[in-house]
Amino acid sequence: MVRVRVSMPKRLVPLPHRRAPLPKPTAAQPALELTPRPHPWARTLGLTAVVLVGAWLGLLIVGNVRAPIGPMNTTMTLRPSLTGGTKINVSPLGALTLDSHIAPVRLDVNIDQLDPLRSQALVDHPERLSSLQDEVTRDVAHGTLDLAVRSGVAVVTGATALGLAVYRRPRRALTAGGLALALLTASGATAYATWNPTSVLEPKFSGLLSSAPSVVGNARSIVTEFDVYQKELARLVTNVTKLYDVTSTLPAYQPDPTTIRVLHVSDIHLNPASWKIIASLVEQYEVNVIVDSGDTMDHGTAAENGFLDPIANLGVPYVWVRGNHDSRQTQRYLERMKNVHVLDDGRAQTLAGLRFAGIGDPQFTPDRSTAPGGDRAEQLAGDRLATALRDQRAAGTPVDVAIAHEPSAARETDGEVPLVLAGHLHHEQTEVMKYGTRLRVEGSTGGSGLRAVEGRHPDPIEASILYFDRDSRRLQAWDEIKLGGLGLTTAEVSRHLPEENLPGANPTPTAPGTPSRTPAPSGS
Repeated sequence: MVRVRVSMPKRLVPLPHRRAPLPKPTAAQPALELTPRPHPWARTLGLTAVVLVGAWLGLLIVGNVRAPIGPMNTTMTLRPSLTGGTKINVSPLGALTLDSHIAPVRLDVNIDQLDPLRSQALVDHPERLSSLQDEVTRDVAHGTLDLAVRSGVAVVTGATALGLAVYRRPRRALTAGGLALALLTASGATAYATWNPTSVLEPKFSGLLSSAPSVVGNARSIVTEFDVYQKELARLVTNVTKLYDVTSTLPAYQPDPTTIRVLHVSDIHLNPASWKIIASLVEQYEVNVIVDSGDTMDHGTAAENGFLDPIANLGVPYVWVRGNHDSRQTQRYLERMKNVHVLDDGRAQTLAGLRFAGIGDPQFTPDRSTAPGGDRAEQLAGDRLATALRDQRAAGTPVDVAIAHEPSAARETDGEVPLVLAGHLHHEQTEVMKYGTRLRVEGSTGGSGLRAVEGRHPDPIEASILYFDRDSRRLQAWDEIKLGGLGLTTAEVSRHLPEENLPGANPTPTAPGTPSRTPAPSGS
């Protein structure tokens, strides 16, 4: 019997898979590293930067519109801004700035040229101003609409193009363009919601000081009216047209005969350039009276008295109160000048139709032999002035304007006079105090004198033109004038209105010169 042995093959069991070991890094071949994905906030910041930069580039390159406004050919552009507003560039005269809205975009209007025929016709026939009002309003509306459409295309194109260049992915690029459009839409909605048509009543002019009165115009009594924006904007266009017209000289300033114009200066501090500036302002604005709230000198010595001599040639009354850098000797020197009216101890005088009362600073700080009295001395001086004001009102001769050098002394007159003027701080500020008296603090008309060279930036030279109604003797408006300090040639004039003079405001219930001791809302 033969046995056959059959050998079956063994079942193959697959071995477990083993990953080949990575080669060891060498000096020529560094170890492989995994690139981490960026954090979400980093991606968000990057996309935001692309949207903002792309939108800005789009506006800069193609986001402008040429539009006629009245007789002027202009270029309108939107620009990124933290404060918003409207800036009208009147090259080479300067620029006009309006606080027209609060939004992250500013409207720039560059005046390129005038239509010679239309501008000359407007200058020769000022009665056409009535039709110009509606024309200017329509032109601004059409130009703004065209600018909105062009700006939308510009920001979307700019953001999309930059997004495509950075990410190289169409979807991310379109996202950037969509976000840019949403940002522009939100900015436009914010500008519309905060639109202030009365901003044209309070323009800020920078450029040639000599033409500022002609552009800004004289302050007038403003009544409630729906078309105030059209009228004032048309007047602004008319004045700029006159300035631009090469066939005529600069228009003469024609002040309103019902207005009293007061020039407020302070803290001259022995700056001889101040007298030329003051004389120029007196001439340009046809000032009726000058008020100096003190610190005309630096040390109050007899050697400085000759510095005061130009006051006699200014040609208008000069009302003066003593500051803490002015000595009694300085006061006696000024009292001998015919056009100077020194006010002290609440003394009152009527000049140019207004009644002024003031008090000298009780402290003379350059004299180190006398210890200064501090705030207590200022408050006592303010109390004496307030008492004098009450006595004047009881006698039937209420004071229109009170003057003190130190604001702390001026604050004691709250409720006793409509307006009190001060200085000392070397920067301007305005507020309505608790009982309704408006405190107006002037900056340094001497640019802080020799102190201007102590800091990195020179202090500006500041003064104000105050406009009063001749009948009511109430403040209608004021122009803040700011000139560049030592070595600078800039000039800026900004118009401001009291709240009660803005369109739509209720008239002040108190009689002129008799503010009540009822708390009033603060404001400028």
